[in-house]
Amino acid sequence: MTLKIISAEKIEFEGKVDQVTLPGALGSFQILNNHAALVSSLVPGTMSYVEGDNTTTQEIKGGIVDVKDNVVNVCLY
Repeated sequence: MTLKIISAEKIEFEGKVDQVTLPGALGSFQILNNHAALVSSLVPGTMSYVEGDNTTTQEIKGGIVDVKDNVVNVCLY
């Protein structure tokens, strides 16, 4: 699936990933390939994504995620 991480200033990341873990209001949740469509708010916490054998983590202040057709758009505050 494709992950796009977007801030007010720039596109911070765009690429193919195997999974994404995001901090939601009710706890962290994971998005895998062929995930159902969803829109959710994000709270301060740790976001991570896996590309093959590499895992990248990033602290975020919050934002919104939109998932549809194997594209995950994360818009950060």
